[in-house]
Amino acid sequence: MPSQGRLLIVGIGPGAIDQMTWRARAALKEAECIIGNDRYLDQIRPLIQDKEVIVSRMGEEVDRARRAVGLAREKIVAMVSGGDAGVYGMASIVLEVIEHEPEPVPFEVVPGVTAANGAAALLGSPLSGDFCVLSLSDLLTPIEVIERRLDLAFAMGVPVALYNPKSRGRPYNLAIAIAAARRQLPGTVPVGVVRNAFRPGEQVFVTTLESFESIENEVDMSAIVIVGNDESRIIRRENGHGIITPRGYHRKYVY
Repeated sequence: MPSQGRLLIVGIGPGAIDQMTWRARAALKEAECIIGNDRYLDQIRPLIQDKEVIVSRMGEEVDRARRAVGLAREKIVAMVSGGDAGVYGMASIVLEVIEHEPEPVPFEVVPGVTAANGAAALLGSPLSGDFCVLSLSDLLTPIEVIERRLDLAFAMGVPVALYNPKSRGRPYNLAIAIAAARRQLPGTVPVGVVRNAFRPGEQVFVTTLESFESIENEVDMSAIVIVGNDESRIIRRENGHGIITPRGYHRKYVY
């Protein structure tokens, strides 16, 4: 008899339950078992009260993926991942584990609002056109590769969103990124920092590349840093300042 199990790899968005997609919420409701990092499980706790919940700690991603795949042979399992599961999330490692399975495992990747999208929305519209996303974590990517990518990204002249910008174990990678930006961009370029987007403790900071040190201490692993380009500008908002990167309508239309 064929297995009734299935694996749902669910992006739960930047934090708040009301930022989740309807499909993500439906997937959690459909699942018999929920597995994920405790931080992300806490964000969706009201939606999974009646489920079997398996908590996995940070750094146990491979074991978490293997367990989810094994359980999905017999159960409908939801593997939860912050933001979008396919952007620095759990989708890739889960699919790699499935690749090594002797028999296929039915799966669905459920997209979610990424951390970059969430942070950009709170800033205004800094990623209006082409942009680049880079992680500063060197746990899986050598720092030499990160440095090369930073130089190339800022040389393109597009806004850059920086994930995993700063931790106690690697406090200097952010300084490397800012130095790379300063080699390619004027000091007046806006920089935004968003901490805990759509979560308790949410904070938004806006400065310029030349004055970045004034907010550098606000950056940690709960933050996203967005560096604009030479067309980006700081705008006034009701609750402070934001950033806009024009798409170019002003070059074609009068408004």
